[in-house]
Amino acid sequence: MRTPEQVLHEVFGFPAFRGLQEGIVHDVCAGRDVLAIMPTGAGKSLCYQVPALVRPGCAIVVSPLIALMADQVRSLRAYGVAAAALNSASDDADTTMAAFRAGELDLLFVAPERAALPGFQAMVSRAEIALVAIDEAHCVSQWGHDFRPEYRTLRAFCDALPGVPRIALTATADKATRADILDQLGIAPDRMVVAGFDRPNIRYEVVPKTNGPRQLAAFLATQRGRSGIVYAPTRAITDRVAQSLAESGVPALPYHAGLDAAIRARHQRAFVEREDQVMVATVAFGMGIDKPDVRFVAHLGLPKSIEAYYQETGRAGRDGEPAVAHLLYGADDIARARQFIAQAAGDAERRKAETARLNALVAFCETAQCRRIPLLTYFGDPAPPPCGNCDICLAPPVLSDATEAARKLLSAVYRTGQRFGVGHLVDVLRGVLAEKVQKFGHDKLSVFGIGRDLAPTGWQALVRQLEASEALVRGEHGGLELGPAARPILKGEAQVALREAPTAARTPRDRRGRAGGEADDPLFEALRKVRRDLAAASGVPPYVVFHDATLRAMAAQRPATLDALAQVSGVGARKLEAYGEAFLKVLQGAR
Repeated sequence: MRTPEQVLHEVFGFPAFRGLQEGIVHDVCAGRDVLAIMPTGAGKSLCYQVPALVRPGCAIVVSPLIALMADQVRSLRAYGVAAAALNSASDDADTTMAAFRAGELDLLFVAPERAALPGFQAMVSRAEIALVAIDEAHCVSQWGHDFRPEYRTLRAFCDALPGVPRIALTATADKATRADILDQLGIAPDRMVVAGFDRPNIRYEVVPKTNGPRQLAAFLATQRGRSGIVYAPTRAITDRVAQSLAESGVPALPYHAGLDAAIRARHQRAFVEREDQVMVATVAFGMGIDKPDVRFVAHLGLPKSIEAYYQETGRAGRDGEPAVAHLLYGADDIARARQFIAQAAGDAERRKAETARLNALVAFCETAQCRRIPLLTYFGDPAPPPCGNCDICLAPPVLSDATEAARKLLSAVYRTGQRFGVGHLVDVLRGVLAEKVQKFGHDKLSVFGIGRDLAPTGWQALVRQLEASEALVRGEHGGLELGPAARPILKGEAQVALREAPTAARTPRDRRGRAGGEADDPLFEALRKVRRDLAAASGVPPYVVFHDATLRAMAAQRPATLDALAQVSGVGARKLEAYGEAFLKVLQGAR
């Protein structure tokens, strides 16, 4: 029997485990259950793939999406691992089941619905099972942002396999979700491993939304030639933005549940296979994507919770290379999110929890300190020092005392009847004799014209910050009302600081370079071309051949022999045999 370290090196080509991988792998190999909470890109998959090749029998991997199964199977087969999937899209189910019964598979991927079928359970009970891995384990929790009721059947499935270790894995789980996962899957609390939530390779950027399409176009201009995801709030906006980007020369495609299944599959295939494809999508796209070289994730509006934001931005930079998470949002986004929670089905406790999650995300957006501080402390990590890789650290905002302006704004909200939106209130404060202002007689109020010293954008920013602190809330019809935090401000018991825009903006060139997008050297580009050609010949995405990180290591180390190439991280025995000569030829030509 091979050791975990031997499997890691010989099969996957990695010299050593990273972070908490080693302890988790050894625990599972020894037959112990584990709940592993690890950030995307930390190598969760290896935590069950390595034990599956160490322990006797076949590993059952429960995965929520067909696309994710297909991607995992394809990648494992490239390493020479006997992996297969059983799902509604399988056209070789009989062959797969025959291979499973014959003991020829190392890993079998199934959906939770499949695991609940009596016939499948009977087949599994007669086989030697190495372990049960439950991927995207937050789906089991009613407190998780992707709750799947079918996941609730998995404890019974695991309990029917005595002596078989179960490992649950997720990148996103707050305290309540973790406790629910442990309970629902029958894993002891002392078997939970939390690796921390920081993704140091991701740069977090949050920008107040003024003109979303124009701001998005400016951001994408810094990401030319890179693959990324743009999340849009609705299907209509998704289609419109994808068409506009395509017409401007960006290789963009739409993806949402309203598209025909064949079109969605075609667009997803293009995204997986192309190195520069941009996908404009609703949240219907993403959880099943294991593409490691996504260089950016942009949001055209506020996600529904801080967990959702973390999960969605985590799809960038899975290979550990620099990536960017770029969020555009405005006060209207906050209002819509709060209204959605208020109108959603469920009990008061659930709405309270959802509101707390939204408030945490808004606080992240409005913070004047390093963005990683509110993000990581929300998930229970200790407050980190300034990261140097977020917009706040790179261009610290100037803070000004806006307490008096906040009082003026709150007074205007109150004196106009707590039923008008931002635009009308700004007109009143700035003394604009708009038709609507005169119609309601608001030009006769004491607050009319008392805010001429602050620009409209400044009032809009103040509205966002007061909404973030719940000094302002949206009424039933969208008008602004005084919230629970308004009274201390009006009574002089609380201060308000307004963030001002940085005086010196970074240029797109500087910004691109800081995000790791500097011009790549000719050798790396030559290696990418070979990878592209080999992938096309094999009918697999380029990253299945080798990740960008492996190509960069080749370009830096310039191995001259196959033995030396085998020492590059990510070059396993099967891939060395299949692709080694082709890459060595390029490397030798560069010497």
